Amino acid sequence: MAVERTPPRIVVVVPTYDERTNLPVLVGMLMDPGLPDLRVLVVDDNSPDGTGEVADGLAARTGGVVGVLHRTEKDGLGRAYVAGISRALAEGADVVVQMDADLSHPVSRVPVMVDALFAEDAAVVIGSRHVAGGSLATEWPWHRKALSAWANFHVNAILRLRVKDATAGFKAWRASAPNAIDVPSVRSNGYSFQVEMNYRALRRGLRIVEVPIRFEERVSGESKLGLRVQIESALAPWKLLIGRNRG
Repeated sequence: MAVERTPPRIVVVVPTYDERTNLPVLVGMLMDPGLPDLRVLVVDDNSPDGTGEVADGLAARTGGVVGVLHRTEKDGLGRAYVAGISRALAEGADVVVQMDADLSHPVSRVPVMVDALFAEDAAVVIGSRHVAGGSLATEWPWHRKALSAWANFHVNAILRLRVKDATAGFKAWRASAPNAIDVPSVRSNGYSFQVEMNYRALRRGLRIVEVPIRFEERVSGESKLGLRVQIESALAPWKLLIGRNRG
């Protein structure tokens, strides 16, 4: 007789900065039936548009489904994820999902990614734009698509990750994996945080699986992918490689 697995406690960590319009839509989509015992942890970096207050309102109306971690300053995506993942693990999460607040990541793929964690015996499942079946928004101009392709080539050429979408920010982690890679000590910030997390996972022999997604253009608000973030992301693989060779 097959043993029925207890549904995992899933916490979706959503960093926010000026996402007051998109956040309620995302939370509503995540609360649709499909995944039992799912919680949302909003990590707000003191958004001047009042996203933190919107998140507090959602927490009050959802009976504990939504939690809010308020941070006093905007010091990068990586630091927000470190704080959110650490809080989720401390509160007993079995699976931690990383997800953007701008509606670019398809909520419908969350159950697929969680299922793949267990079916594929993986430490982390990446929602990938660059494996077979994955795609980028048709609204993206050619230069943004070229930048995404170049970033993945650049990272893999230096670090040899063999991950098709090494810079992806849509991931599902088993709780044991962030503990194994010592998330609080991750140094990278911005989008290079994603690269360092993959790098650490592979160096510790953890299995990474990719499932295809369609990555959409943000619905409203402005992209956070500025020049400073792009430069930091370009330098990150070299810093990781140099650090390994020194260690």
